[in-house]
Amino acid sequence: MKTLDRLIKILCDEKGMPVPQGMSEKEKADCFRALCNVRPPMPVTEEFLTLQDSYLSELTARRGIVDASEFAYKGGIALWQGDITRLNCDAIVNACNNRLLGCFSPLHNCIDNVIHSNAGVQVRLDCNAIMQGGYEANGQVKVTKGYNLPCKYIFHTVGPFVGGGKPSEKEERDLRSCYLSCLKKADEMGLGNLAFCCLSTGVFGYPKAEACKLAVGTVREYLAAGSKLKVIFNVFLDEDCRLYKERLGI
Repeated sequence: MKTLDRLIKILCDEKGMPVPQGMSEKEKADCFRALCNVRPPMPVTEEFLTLQDSYLSELTARRGIVDASEFAYKGGIALWQGDITRLNCDAIVNACNNRLLGCFSPLHNCIDNVIHSNAGVQVRLDCNAIMQGGYEANGQVKVTKGYNLPCKYIFHTVGPFVGGGKPSEKEERDLRSCYLSCLKKADEMGLGNLAFCCLSTGVFGYPKAEACKLAVGTVREYLAAGSKLKVIFNVFLDEDCRLYKERLGI
């Protein structure tokens, strides 16, 4: 039995459901991801982890790994547009919800789902062990390994939910705290570089231009205080790329 077929069977057996038949390879890949997305943080067998890690490592290599050490840094900051799960860096930042367990919506393309899907079920298990059923406050950071991603670590932080309109002073403070908490943690851990996604600007609704201004200003101020950390602003959408280019003057 092929690796992907076996993985799907294990997950279907866990749920007590039959394995879907007649799927194409693309449909099998989607089925596996969806089953992992909805899987609760429960114990997993060594067989599953071995097969999953082999499969996800192959996917990572196929997507192509991007070496962050080769970026052009200006004032300790670089901008890169693309899939953050391809970055070979010390840590990437995940914009997550306050349960810190990842996105349970099958095949949802939020960054939380994408990172968990490509890193492996170990991330949800680790986050569950950290949170123990609790909820994370805005602006903090928790750290897990990167597992099947090229990065060494994932920094999980919860940004403010704005839902459109002008952010309040508290929401501004919370977002700034997300960046500062991650920067300080990276320095505490002795990391060389750290990649931020666009925190809170997706479904959380923080206005993109205001979030960009706050992010760049906070990072510049932190680095100017003496940190040797290299910071990558990772963007995915063209609109975000334009905003960061203008703000960074590149």
